[in-house]
Amino acid sequence: MSVRKLKQAALVLFSSVLAMTSSHAWADKVLNLREGVTEVSRNAYSLHMIVLWICVVIGVVVFGAMIYSMFAHRKSKGAVAASFHESHKVEILWTVIPFIILIALAIPATKNLLLLEDASNADVTVKVTGYQWKWNYEYMDGDAEGVKYFSALDKASNDARQMNSGIDVSTVPNYLQNVDNALVIPTGKKVRFLITSNDVIHSWWVPDFGFKKDALPGYINEAWTRVEDAGTYRGKCAELCGKDHGFMPIVVVAKEEGEYKKWAAAKKSAAAAEAAAAASDKTWTKAELMAKGAKVYGSSCAACHQPNGEGTGPFPPLKGSAVATGPAAGHINIVVNGSKTNPLMAAYGAQLNDLDLAAVITYERNSWGNDAGIVQPKDVKAAR
Repeated sequence: MSVRKLKQAALVLFSSVLAMTSSHAWADKVLNLREGVTEVSRNAYSLHMIVLWICVVIGVVVFGAMIYSMFAHRKSKGAVAASFHESHKVEILWTVIPFIILIALAIPATKNLLLLEDASNADVTVKVTGYQWKWNYEYMDGDAEGVKYFSALDKASNDARQMNSGIDVSTVPNYLQNVDNALVIPTGKKVRFLITSNDVIHSWWVPDFGFKKDALPGYINEAWTRVEDAGTYRGKCAELCGKDHGFMPIVVVAKEEGEYKKWAAAKKSAAAAEAAAAASDKTWTKAELMAKGAKVYGSSCAACHQPNGEGTGPFPPLKGSAVATGPAAGHINIVVNGSKTNPLMAAYGAQLNDLDLAAVITYERNSWGNDAGIVQPKDVKAAR
C-alpha cells in the first residue's frame, strides 16, 4: 500500500473515532456494564473493571512489543533473525505471571459468588412464579404476608404492540418495559426470592440487581437482593419461553420502609375485600361483570386471543366461537381446567378467583358481537 493511501486510511479512521467519541453521538449509548444498585452488582462491576484494565495492560505490552519488533527489526533495515533455542527463564516467567493473576482474580470472584448464593437471614421472602407470559408474586412473610398478585405487560404497551394498532410506540412510556402491577420491596432490607415456574422455563432478571435466576417447573431457585435507594428497576424474562417471550417484563419498585408498610396494608385490605366479594353469594349485574371482565381479559387473555377476540396462530378466536357462544358449562370448564386438545390453553382455576373467572367468561360471551348470557361466581364455584 502506498504512503498516500496509508495517510487517507489513517485520516478516515481518525475522523470515525472522533465522531464516535463525541458526546452527542454517544449520548444514548452504554458500552460498559451497568454498576447496579446492590452490593453483589457493584462487586461484579468492580471485578469486571479490574479484569478489563489487566487485559488492556497485557494487550498494550504484547502488541506494543510486536509492533516495535516489526518496525525496528524489519528486513529493509538489515535486521537478521537470531537463532536461539527456548529460554527456561522466559517460559517460567510467562507461566508464573498468568497463574498469579488468575489466583488474584479468583479470590474476589469466589467471595462474590458465595455472597450471591447466601440467601439466609432474609427480612422478606417473595415467591416468584413464572407463567406464560406474566409473573406471580406471593409474599411469604413480613408486613405483606399473604399478599399475592399477577404482574403482566401494561395495557398501553399491549395495545401498541398489536399488528395494525395504529399507535406510535414512541409515544408509549417505557414501551414493553412496564407492567400493570409492579413487585414492591422495602429498601435496606434483605429480600429473598423463591423462583419457580408453572409451565415452561422462564428466567427472572433485573440487571440493576446483578443476578439472573432460571424459573424451572417443579424446582425452586433461591436469590436475594438488598436495595438501598428507593426507585424503579426494570428487567425482563431472559429465557425464550414462547411466542410472547418479549412481552414479559419485570418492574420492581423499592420503597422506603414507611411507604412499604403503607403499601402492604393497603394491598392486604384490597385483597381481603376482593376475597370477600368473590366468596359472597351476591348476584352481579351484567354491567359489573363486563367492566371487571374487561380488565381480567386484558391482563390474562388478550395476549393469546387478541384484544379483538379474533385469536392468532394456534390460539383460536373467541369472536363467534362455539365455546364462547355455546353452553356456559363448557366455557367455564375450559377456562377453569384448561384444554386437553390444545395444551397452550392454560388452566386458570388456580390463577383467578370465582369472581374474576365469572367476569372474564361473561366478558368473552358478550363481546365482539357475542351475546350468550352471563355467568355468576356461584356458577364457577359449583363447577370446580
